[in-house]
Amino acid sequence: MKHILWLLRWILKIAIFFTLFAFALNNQQVATVHFFFGNYWLAPMVLVVLGAFSAGVVVGVLGMAPWWWRHRQAKQSPAASKADAEPTAPGTPPVYADGL
Repeated sequence: MKHILWLLRWILKIAIFFTLFAFALNNQQVATVHFFFGNYWLAPMVLVVLGAFSAGVVVGVLGMAPWWWRHRQAKQSPAASKADAEPTAPGTPPVYADGL
C-alpha cells in the first residue's frame, strides 16, 4: 500500500510539473509591464507571472513572520506564558490574543 501511495504522489508531482511546463511554453509572448513615470518592462509573459507569484509569496511570508515569531517564542517558554495567563473559571472558553 505504501508503494502505491508513493507512486501516486510521484505521478501527481510529474503531472503538476508538466502542466506548469506547458503553461510556460504557451506563454512566451512578450508582455509589457507599465510602471510609474513612463517606465516599462518588456519580458516574456511567463516571467511576469512568475514574478507576480514570487512577490505574492514574499508578501505572504513577511505578513506571517510576526505571528510565527510569537508562536515560536510561546512554544520555547511555556512556563512564562502559563504564568502570565489569567486563571479562568472551568467551562469558559479561552480568550485568544489574535482576536479570533
